[in-house]
Amino acid sequence: MIELDDIDRQILRSLARDASQSAGALGRTLGLSQPATWRRIKRLTEAGVLRGRRVRLDAARLGFGVTVFLGIKLARKGHVNLEDFERAVSAIPEVQTVEHVLGVYDYRLRVVARDLSDFERVLRRRIMALPGAGEVDANVVLSEERRLGPLG
Repeated sequence: MIELDDIDRQILRSLARDASQSAGALGRTLGLSQPATWRRIKRLTEAGVLRGRRVRLDAARLGFGVTVFLGIKLARKGHVNLEDFERAVSAIPEVQTVEHVLGVYDYRLRVVARDLSDFERVLRRRIMALPGAGEVDANVVLSEERRLGPLG
């Protein structure tokens, strides 16, 4: 674990809100020079605290108005090759995240679809056809708030 001071935390909070900021612009808001800010960002990146910058797409504006979290219990634990399941589910374009979890279900998926009938098609033809797919529990997302993470 890396030691973080208040300025490191401010940098992380600011980048969590807007990762497209330049080191110069970020430094100006924090009262640091561009080189000092860049060195801190580089140190945080090399330590693995910052793992790249991502663009967040607005699924609804791209025509994907439904988001569903699926809990999937594998049909035969021990008889299903987890890597085969993960590879197959990751190849489905509508599946945004695949999480191997502990609890009632073996996997948690985040799935986007154009509408509910599109989701039903994805569920029946793609997800339920996966090797080892068994019991499925679906939760349709009604609204979502973005949290910035542990440094909030």
